Amino acid sequence: QPLVVSTLKNAIQKNWLSHAYLFAGPRGVGKTSTARILAKALNCKDGPTVSPCLKCAPCIEISGGRSLDCIEIDGASNRGIDEIRVLRENVKFAPTAGKFKIYIIDEVHMLTQEAFNALLKTLEEPPAFVKFVFATTQPHKITTTILSRCQRFDFRRISAMEITAQLEHITASENIDLDKEVLFAIAKSSDGSLRDAESVLDQLISFSKTKISLKDVVSVLGLVEQEALFEITDKIIQKDAKAVLGLLDNLIDNGKDISVFIPSLIEHFRNLMIAKVTGGDAKLIDLPIEICERLVRQSQALSLEEIFSIFNILVNTHEMSKRLDSLRIPLEISLVRLANDKKVSYPQDLKHPSIKELPQEAKTPLEKTKKDESLMDSNDPPSLISLDNIKEGWQNIINNLEKIKMSVATYLSEG
Repeated sequence: QPLVVSTLKNAIQKNWLSHAYLFAGPRGVGKTSTARILAKALNCKDGPTVSPCLKCAPCIEISGGRSLDCIEIDGASNRGIDEIRVLRENVKFAPTAGKFKIYIIDEVHMLTQEAFNALLKTLEEPPAFVKFVFATTQPHKITTTILSRCQRFDFRRISAMEITAQLEHITASENIDLDKEVLFAIAKSSDGSLRDAESVLDQLISFSKTKISLKDVVSVLGLVEQEALFEITDKIIQKDAKAVLGLLDNLIDNGKDISVFIPSLIEHFRNLMIAKVTGGDAKLIDLPIEICERLVRQSQALSLEEIFSIFNILVNTHEMSKRLDSLRIPLEISLVRLANDKKVSYPQDLKHPSIKELPQEAKTPLEKTKKDESLMDSNDPPSLISLDNIKEGWQNIINNLEKIKMSVATYLSEG
């Protein structure tokens, strides 16, 4: 979290410390860890310093979670007014060894409204030696009166490439031999959470006594390999519906979860869109450079319109699968549809419709007064129509649909 780190460093160096900080962001991205590091920086024997020694008594006690001057509170299990009243009584006492008394409240959004009100009084007039650090995954649930009294830092999700680099550092320091593709698969599955990635790494090391393979990772996490996504997309491009069904059947036989596969395929077409537009920006795609290059090559076989259309069909399939007992059926239907259509994008032959291709109701009042014989003469060249003609024709269609099914007409009227 370079932006957060640099700002806190400047505040320490300039002695411009706030009495309350709010660390907001998704799980596992370093909020509580940063709060502990800040506590060490403030209470180190050399502190306040941007480089705590990690060897003095305050640093060691904070690391061990037994410091009397750095109190960590779980907001989820200490959320009532009584707990905050105890905190209010204790903040008046000076620190025992360090320079500051630091309260770290995790998941602070879980506090009740009464507890927030009790905390507010302390935040308004805190003793000079008291610092608060609030951590939360849901800052929108915190009252504005609390937010206005804190310096807020937003922690970002960590990219898969950054997580991979950190996992490489961990495995090297532990003398564990793992291929980079294994570490990347772990990183990708963690959804931006370094803590989740480290937990999975720990689980896999326990799972396998020998060298961990990519197959092990896929088996433990239920992931879908990039290769399978490329293969299915190739079959869609080649319009080979039978092969698509065969690949899907193999994935299911190998224990892959369809509820995981559909979002993976949706993300794959999102990556194809990015590759098509940017030429394979690895930062935007957040995949290894060799996969980005392969995405660029595959995207050349599809137009942007086709990618958009496939994406929409897959998203609708994902929504439909949530409402059905069978996830497999809607996915099979959609994949066959995609691999069977000659073109999945909007039909090109509708770009310039002629008047003779429109129903009678689609003509303007002026056109209706003309002789149908002369207007529909097959020897005349087709005429182009204006956007106004199309709009009026659309309204006529809506009016006729209202007589048949009002609900459909209501939906289409917004089209």
